[in-house]
Amino acid sequence: MTFARPRPLALRGRTFAWGARTYIMAILNATPDSFSGDGVDSPAAAAALAQRVAADGADLVDIGAESTRPGASPLSPRDEIRRLLPVLEAVRAATDIPLSVDTYHAKVAHAALRAGADAVNDVTGLRGDPAMAAAVAEAGAALFAMHNQRGQPHASDIIQAIQTGWKTRLDVARAAGIDSERVVLDPGFGFGWAPLQNLEMVRRLPELAGTGRPVLLGPSRKSTIGLVLDSPVEARLEGTAAIAALAVAGGVDILRVHDVRAIARVARVADAVVRGNWRPPDAS
Repeated sequence: MTFARPRPLALRGRTFAWGARTYIMAILNATPDSFSGDGVDSPAAAAALAQRVAADGADLVDIGAESTRPGASPLSPRDEIRRLLPVLEAVRAATDIPLSVDTYHAKVAHAALRAGADAVNDVTGLRGDPAMAAAVAEAGAALFAMHNQRGQPHASDIIQAIQTGWKTRLDVARAAGIDSERVVLDPGFGFGWAPLQNLEMVRRLPELAGTGRPVLLGPSRKSTIGLVLDSPVEARLEGTAAIAALAVAGGVDILRVHDVRAIARVARVADAVVRGNWRPPDAS
Protein backbone atom coordinates (compact mmCIF):
# COMPACT_ATOMS: atom_id res chain seq x y z
CA MET A 1 0.00 0.00 0.00
CA THR A 2 1.29 3.48 -0.89
CA PHE A 3 0.68 6.36 1.50
CA ALA A 4 0.63 10.07 0.76
CA ARG A 5 3.32 12.13 2.47
CA PRO A 6 2.04 13.52 5.77
CA ARG A 7 1.35 17.21 6.05
CA PRO A 8 4.17 19.48 7.25
CA LEU A 9 4.54 19.98 10.98
CA ALA A 10 4.93 23.50 12.38
CA LEU A 11 6.87 23.90 15.62
CA ARG A 12 7.69 27.32 17.02
CA GLY A 13 7.46 28.98 13.62
CA ARG A 14 9.58 26.35 11.85
CA THR A 15 8.12 24.03 9.26
CA PHE A 16 9.13 20.39 9.00
CA ALA A 17 8.22 19.50 5.43
CA TRP A 18 8.44 15.72 5.44
CA GLY A 19 10.24 14.37 2.41
CA ALA A 20 11.98 17.62 1.56
CA ARG A 21 15.12 16.78 3.56
CA THR A 22 16.33 14.94 6.63
CA TYR A 23 16.07 16.92 9.86
CA ILE A 24 18.52 16.77 12.75
CA MET A 25 17.47 16.36 16.39
CA ALA A 26 20.29 17.24 18.78
CA ILE A 27 20.61 15.31 22.04
CA LEU A 28 21.02 17.35 25.21
CA ASN A 29 21.47 15.17 28.28
CA ALA A 30 20.82 16.93 31.58
CA THR A 31 21.89 13.82 33.46
CA PRO A 32 25.16 12.68 35.04
CA ASP A 33 24.70 9.03 33.96
CA SER A 34 24.22 9.33 30.19
CA PHE A 35 25.55 6.24 28.41
CA SER A 36 27.67 8.48 26.17
CA GLY A 37 29.13 10.51 29.03
CA ASP A 38 28.09 13.87 27.59
CA GLY A 39 25.69 15.14 30.25
CA VAL A 40 25.68 18.89 30.91
CA ASP A 41 26.18 20.02 34.48
CA SER A 42 24.53 23.45 34.56
CA PRO A 43 21.77 25.49 32.89
CA ALA A 44 24.38 27.85 31.46
CA ALA A 45 26.26 24.97 29.87
CA ALA A 46 23.01 23.61 28.43
CA ALA A 47 22.11 26.99 26.93
CA ALA A 48 25.55 27.30 25.35
CA LEU A 49 25.31 23.78 23.95
CA ALA A 50 21.87 24.45 22.47
CA GLN A 51 23.14 27.59 20.75
CA ARG A 52 26.11 25.69 19.37
CA VAL A 53 24.14 22.78 17.97
CA ALA A 54 21.64 25.19 16.40
CA ALA A 55 24.55 26.85 14.61
CA ASP A 56 25.91 23.42 13.65
CA GLY A 57 22.71 22.41 11.87
CA ALA A 58 20.26 21.09 14.44
CA ASP A 59 16.59 21.62 13.63
CA LEU A 60 15.37 20.82 17.14
CA VAL A 61 16.86 19.88 20.51
CA ASP A 62 15.76 16.93 22.63
CA ILE A 63 16.35 17.49 26.37
CA GLY A 64 16.34 14.59 28.79
CA ALA A 65 16.92 14.53 32.54
CA GLU A 66 16.74 10.75 33.08
CA SER A 67 19.07 8.30 31.39
CA THR A 68 17.34 5.67 29.24
CA ARG A 69 20.39 3.42 28.96
CA PRO A 70 19.81 -0.22 30.01
CA GLY A 71 20.20 -0.61 33.76
CA ALA A 72 19.96 3.10 34.53
CA SER A 73 18.39 4.06 37.86
CA PRO A 74 14.93 5.57 37.34
CA LEU A 75 14.05 9.00 38.68
CA SER A 76 10.80 9.96 40.32
CA PRO A 77 8.83 12.57 38.34
CA ARG A 78 9.54 15.09 41.10
CA ASP A 79 13.32 14.57 40.88
CA GLU A 80 13.21 14.56 37.09
CA ILE A 81 11.37 17.91 37.07
CA ARG A 82 13.84 19.36 39.56
CA ARG A 83 16.73 18.40 37.29
CA LEU A 84 15.04 19.26 33.99
CA LEU A 85 13.32 22.61 34.43
CA PRO A 86 16.35 24.87 35.12
CA VAL A 87 18.03 23.44 32.03
CA LEU A 88 14.96 23.69 29.81
CA GLU A 89 14.20 27.24 30.93
CA ALA A 90 17.79 28.32 30.25
CA VAL A 91 17.74 26.77 26.79
CA ARG A 92 14.34 28.29 26.00
CA ALA A 93 15.63 31.75 26.97
CA ALA A 94 18.77 31.32 24.88
CA THR A 95 17.30 30.10 21.57
CA ASP A 96 14.05 29.86 19.65
CA ILE A 97 14.86 26.39 18.29
CA PRO A 98 12.03 23.87 18.82
CA LEU A 99 12.50 21.76 21.96
CA SER A 100 11.30 18.29 22.83
CA VAL A 101 11.45 16.76 26.28
CA ASP A 102 12.64 13.16 26.56
CA THR A 103 10.38 11.71 29.26
CA TYR A 104 7.80 9.01 29.88
CA HIS A 105 6.22 10.72 32.90
CA ALA A 106 3.08 12.79 32.31
CA LYS A 107 3.84 15.14 35.23
CA VAL A 108 7.26 15.90 33.72
CA ALA A 109 5.70 16.46 30.30
CA HIS A 110 3.13 18.86 31.77
CA ALA A 111 5.84 20.89 33.51
CA ALA A 112 8.12 20.94 30.47
CA LEU A 113 5.38 21.96 28.04
CA ARG A 114 4.38 24.81 30.36
CA ALA A 115 8.03 25.89 30.51
CA GLY A 116 8.42 26.15 26.74
CA ALA A 117 8.89 22.67 25.28
CA ASP A 118 7.12 22.04 21.99
CA ALA A 119 7.03 18.25 21.88
CA VAL A 120 7.35 15.12 23.98
CA ASN A 121 9.73 12.31 23.08
CA ASP A 122 8.34 9.25 24.86
CA VAL A 123 10.58 6.18 24.56
CA THR A 124 7.75 4.00 25.85
CA GLY A 125 5.40 5.12 23.10
CA LEU A 126 2.71 6.13 25.61
CA ARG A 127 2.96 2.78 27.45
CA GLY A 128 4.89 4.10 30.45
CA ASP A 129 2.32 6.47 31.94
CA PRO A 130 -1.41 6.19 31.17
CA ALA A 131 -1.76 9.95 31.61
CA MET A 132 0.89 10.87 29.02
CA ALA A 133 -1.38 10.89 25.97
CA ALA A 134 -3.79 13.27 27.66
CA ALA A 135 -0.92 15.56 28.68
CA VAL A 136 0.29 15.82 25.09
CA ALA A 137 -3.24 16.30 23.74
CA GLU A 138 -4.08 19.00 26.27
CA ALA A 139 -1.02 21.03 25.28
CA GLY A 140 -1.49 20.48 21.54
CA ALA A 141 2.13 19.35 21.48
CA ALA A 142 3.89 17.15 18.96
CA LEU A 143 4.72 13.58 19.96
CA PHE A 144 7.71 11.41 19.12
CA ALA A 145 6.49 7.88 19.90
CA MET A 146 8.83 4.90 19.98
CA HIS A 147 8.15 1.24 19.50
CA ASN A 148 10.22 0.01 22.44
CA GLN A 149 10.94 -3.72 22.28
CA ARG A 150 12.18 -3.98 25.87
CA GLY A 151 10.05 -6.48 27.76
CA GLN A 152 8.14 -7.45 24.61
CA PRO A 153 7.77 -11.01 23.25
CA HIS A 154 10.32 -12.29 20.75
CA ALA A 155 9.61 -10.90 17.28
CA SER A 156 10.01 -13.29 14.39
CA ASP A 157 9.76 -10.35 11.98
CA ILE A 158 11.00 -7.06 13.37
CA ILE A 159 9.28 -4.90 10.77
CA GLN A 160 5.92 -6.50 11.44
CA ALA A 161 6.45 -6.04 15.19
CA ILE A 162 7.34 -2.36 14.76
CA GLN A 163 4.42 -1.66 12.46
CA THR A 164 2.01 -3.42 14.82
CA GLY A 165 3.42 -1.44 17.74
CA TRP A 166 3.15 1.81 15.81
CA LYS A 167 -0.49 1.14 14.93
CA THR A 168 -1.29 0.61 18.61
CA ARG A 169 0.57 3.79 19.58
CA LEU A 170 -1.33 5.80 16.97
CA ASP A 171 -4.64 4.34 18.15
CA VAL A 172 -3.86 5.37 21.74
CA ALA A 173 -2.82 8.85 20.61
CA ARG A 174 -5.96 9.35 18.52
CA ALA A 175 -8.21 8.14 21.32
CA ALA A 176 -6.67 10.78 23.60
CA GLY A 177 -7.25 13.54 21.06
CA ILE A 178 -3.72 13.84 19.66
CA ASP A 179 -3.80 14.81 15.98
CA SER A 180 -2.05 12.02 14.05
CA GLU A 181 -0.40 14.69 11.91
CA ARG A 182 1.56 15.73 15.02
CA VAL A 183 2.96 12.24 15.67
CA VAL A 184 6.41 11.09 14.53
CA LEU A 185 7.23 7.39 14.91
CA ASP A 186 10.50 5.81 16.06
CA PRO A 187 11.32 2.09 15.52
CA GLY A 188 13.47 2.01 18.67
CA PHE A 189 17.01 1.31 17.45
CA GLY A 190 18.85 -0.10 20.48
CA PHE A 191 15.75 -0.45 22.66
CA GLY A 192 15.27 -4.17 23.24
CA TRP A 193 16.56 -5.34 19.88
CA ALA A 194 19.57 -7.63 19.46
CA PRO A 195 22.51 -6.16 17.51
CA LEU A 196 21.69 -8.10 14.35
CA GLN A 197 18.09 -6.93 14.61
CA ASN A 198 19.25 -3.31 14.86
CA LEU A 199 21.24 -3.77 11.66
CA GLU A 200 18.29 -5.47 9.98
CA MET A 201 16.11 -2.53 11.01
CA VAL A 202 18.40 -0.13 9.16
CA ARG A 203 18.57 -2.41 6.15
CA ARG A 204 14.77 -2.57 5.98
CA LEU A 205 14.02 1.09 6.71
CA PRO A 206 12.25 1.61 3.36
CA GLU A 207 9.55 -0.76 4.61
CA LEU A 208 9.00 1.49 7.62
CA ALA A 209 9.26 4.79 5.77
CA GLY A 210 6.23 3.83 3.67
CA THR A 211 3.77 3.65 6.56
CA GLY A 212 2.42 7.17 6.13
CA ARG A 213 3.97 8.86 9.18
CA PRO A 214 7.35 10.60 9.55
CA VAL A 215 10.09 8.37 10.96
CA LEU A 216 12.75 9.25 13.53
CA LEU A 217 15.86 7.11 14.04
CA GLY A 218 18.26 7.37 16.98
CA PRO A 219 21.38 5.27 16.26
CA SER A 220 23.89 7.73 17.68
CA ARG A 221 26.86 6.04 19.44
CA LYS A 222 24.74 2.96 20.23
CA SER A 223 26.29 -0.31 21.42
CA THR A 224 25.57 -2.10 18.13
CA ILE A 225 27.93 0.31 16.41
CA GLY A 226 30.50 -0.31 19.14
CA LEU A 227 30.27 -4.06 18.59
CA VAL A 228 30.68 -3.77 14.81
CA LEU A 229 33.67 -1.44 15.14
CA ASP A 230 35.00 -2.91 18.41
CA SER A 231 35.08 0.68 19.68
CA PRO A 232 34.18 2.49 22.91
CA VAL A 233 31.36 5.01 22.96
CA GLU A 234 33.63 7.98 22.24
CA ALA A 235 34.93 6.37 19.01
CA ARG A 236 31.68 5.63 17.19
CA LEU A 237 31.26 8.72 15.03
CA GLU A 238 32.10 6.99 11.75
CA GLY A 239 29.70 4.16 12.51
CA THR A 240 26.96 6.62 13.39
CA ALA A 241 27.67 8.48 10.16
CA ALA A 242 27.39 5.29 8.12
CA ILE A 243 23.99 4.49 9.61
CA ALA A 244 22.89 8.11 9.18
CA ALA A 245 23.64 7.99 5.45
CA LEU A 246 21.84 4.66 5.10
CA ALA A 247 18.91 6.08 7.08
CA VAL A 248 18.58 8.99 4.66
CA ALA A 249 18.60 6.51 1.79
CA GLY A 250 15.96 4.50 3.65
CA GLY A 251 13.58 7.45 3.93
CA VAL A 252 14.10 8.50 7.56
CA ASP A 253 12.87 12.02 8.28
CA ILE A 254 14.70 12.86 11.54
CA LEU A 255 18.05 11.68 12.89
CA ARG A 256 18.55 11.99 16.67
CA VAL A 257 22.29 12.46 17.23
CA HIS A 258 25.03 13.66 19.56
CA ASP A 259 27.55 14.84 16.92
CA VAL A 260 25.37 17.40 15.22
CA ARG A 261 27.81 19.18 12.92
CA ALA A 262 29.26 15.98 11.44
CA ILE A 263 25.94 14.18 10.99
CA ALA A 264 24.20 17.27 9.59
CA ARG A 265 26.89 17.39 6.90
CA VAL A 266 26.51 13.67 6.21
CA ALA A 267 22.75 14.08 5.90
CA ARG A 268 23.11 17.07 3.59
CA VAL A 269 25.23 15.12 1.11
CA ALA A 270 23.07 12.01 1.41
CA ASP A 271 19.96 14.12 0.82
CA ALA A 272 21.57 15.66 -2.26
CA VAL A 273 22.02 12.17 -3.69
CA VAL A 274 18.80 10.51 -2.53
CA ARG A 275 16.26 13.33 -2.61
CA GLY A 276 17.84 15.40 -5.36
CA ASN A 277 17.35 18.55 -3.31
CA TRP A 278 20.68 20.27 -4.12
CA ARG A 279 21.41 22.58 -7.02
CA PRO A 280 24.86 23.92 -7.99
CA PRO A 281 25.49 27.63 -7.33
CA ASP A 282 24.62 29.86 -10.27
CA ALA A 283 27.86 30.04 -12.26
CA SER A 284 26.80 33.31 -13.84
